[in-house]
Amino acid sequence: MARIVSYSEAASIGMHGLVLIAKAGETMNVQKIAEITNSSKHHVAKVMQRLVKDGFLLSNRGPQGGFTLNADPTKITLLQIYESIEGEVKVLSCPHEKPICPFDKCILGNVVPQMTAMFRDQLANTTLSDLM
Repeated sequence: MARIVSYSEAASIGMHGLVLIAKAGETMNVQKIAEITNSSKHHVAKVMQRLVKDGFLLSNRGPQGGFTLNADPTKITLLQIYESIEGEVKVLSCPHEKPICPFDKCILGNVVPQMTAMFRDQLANTTLSDLM
């Protein structure tokens, strides 16, 4: 099945994980996030540590350890989370970043740049608190 918009499992874990932690309002561990998102514990741990490194989460070790938000959920956007994991979302005129186009004008017009901008804007305008 073709998908118009698709993003990595890591980005999905990051966004879902932060929403879960924000909703819980308390420490949530890797095991619980992995169970809820139906993801590998190792993958969840890797993604969550990336979000700790970028300042979205605090991490506590030990049997009662886990992750808590390090910022106000009204101030964290899905775009910030996505870009923390995937890198900057750039709106490019050519979807394949070709330096020379074989056509005088792109036969796709502005479809890809417009869809990318809409995706980016939707993520930028959605905060964790919107999803709680």
